[in-house]
Amino acid sequence: MAEGTFATAINCMDGRVQTPVADWVKIHQHVQYVDMITEAGVDGMMARGSQAELESVKRRVLVSVNAHHSRFIVIAGHQGCAGNPVSDAEHLADIKGAIQVVSSWQLPVQVAGLWVNEWGIVEVVGV
Repeated sequence: MAEGTFATAINCMDGRVQTPVADWVKIHQHVQYVDMITEAGVDGMMARGSQAELESVKRRVLVSVNAHHSRFIVIAGHQGCAGNPVSDAEHLADIKGAIQVVSSWQLPVQVAGLWVNEWGIVEVVGV
């Protein structure tokens, strides 16, 4: 069993957003560690991905929830994403769709969406 307090971030693999998302989660959820589950353009993949892609993410989320006792999950998207090259408005819609997908898993967690803007500032999209 892991020592410490954990949350989970389903985040883009882009290195520019790892630290802002982890820092936001640590500060706002009062946890020591953030388990990062990353994919290129993950907000779009979670909103419109195949069942196999969603199951892969879900398996990793379950490790965080079951082994690390994470009780908070964020799905993050960001401006200028090469893996999901859509408008900012489409990203926000994807994040909200991804929240619905993760919420449908009926895990004992709170789920929220985050947007990292062009200045690296994290904004809450939905809960």
